Amino acid sequence: MNSMQRVAAMLNHQEADRVPVYPILSGISRKLIGANYRQWSTDADVCAKAFIQTTVDFDIDCVVTLIDLSVECDAWGQKIIYPENEAAHPDYSDCFVKSIDEYAKVQKVDYRQSKRMMMHIDVCKKLVAELKGKKPIVAFVFGPLGVLSMLRRQQEMYMDIYDDPDAVKEAARQINETLKDYVAALCDTGVDAIMYDTLFASGSIMSKKMWAETEGVLVKELAAVAREKGVMNMVHNCGQRIYFDAQIEAIDPVAISFLYPPDDCADFAQAKAKYGDKVALIGCVTPASAVIGTDEQWDKQCYDQIDAMAKGGGFMLATGCEYPANASFDRAQRMIDIAKTHGVYKK
Repeated sequence: MNSMQRVAAMLNHQEADRVPVYPILSGISRKLIGANYRQWSTDADVCAKAFIQTTVDFDIDCVVTLIDLSVECDAWGQKIIYPENEAAHPDYSDCFVKSIDEYAKVQKVDYRQSKRMMMHIDVCKKLVAELKGKKPIVAFVFGPLGVLSMLRRQQEMYMDIYDDPDAVKEAARQINETLKDYVAALCDTGVDAIMYDTLFASGSIMSKKMWAETEGVLVKELAAVAREKGVMNMVHNCGQRIYFDAQIEAIDPVAISFLYPPDDCADFAQAKAKYGDKVALIGCVTPASAVIGTDEQWDKQCYDQIDAMAKGGGFMLATGCEYPANASFDRAQRMIDIAKTHGVYKK
């Protein structure tokens, strides 16, 4: 089987030849082409070349275009800091929304005026031109509440939700109107799926009811845009006690990429038993383990995830979030090798 066939079987909850595998090689891919972090995260040619090189150097089964979480906030003019060896992030000393009274500044904007959004669209076009039909290409989009947290520090935004929930919800809605156009444009590039980062849909951040009311209603609209375009919807959430049920209700994704068991499951085996027939599972090796601990500990996580979730298909072995951008590639290769050996389905 090739990667497209393998992932298609996984998404259809069927056993392929082996478990698909994808250590999420994002920022670290810059090392493969000798680029610095700023070049990689601002130049579509460089970024696409690096993503493509990951498919040349490693037998990964898909590509997810996770660049960083400040791509979308650029559309509102949020100032961005580009460190030399880590992901770009907002300049929180100069937030676009500086106080609770400034949420009204957040209005729908034209995504085409954002250099970073357009750069991401160009990356997707280049990946489609090179990899379409060879590797599934998944465009990564930060959800509306996440984008808002890039315009206003997370801690302040949390407090504002309690002090003036209507202002926060309206700002998130305006962001979502922009994201709907952006998602449509990403779908038009020919990508196979959109993966929404719904960071706040986890018990470690906010209640299920609060998430459903503030972001769940919005990502439902985003998912409808992609669905109408014939593009699959996926979710990424590396928070603790992730809300599988609420997100399945809102988005109806074909797959969820996650790091911790959902809030209503004691472990990964229970997650498979409860949700394995509803959604494909992607994960869940701890990314930090690529730089700490021993090879044996890393390998054990890979073995354990396969043992807990691979039976019957519907599982892709992956890191639960981005593979560390300054790590060695060694453990990514070990994960791939384990998928090819321990992850083989016996017919």
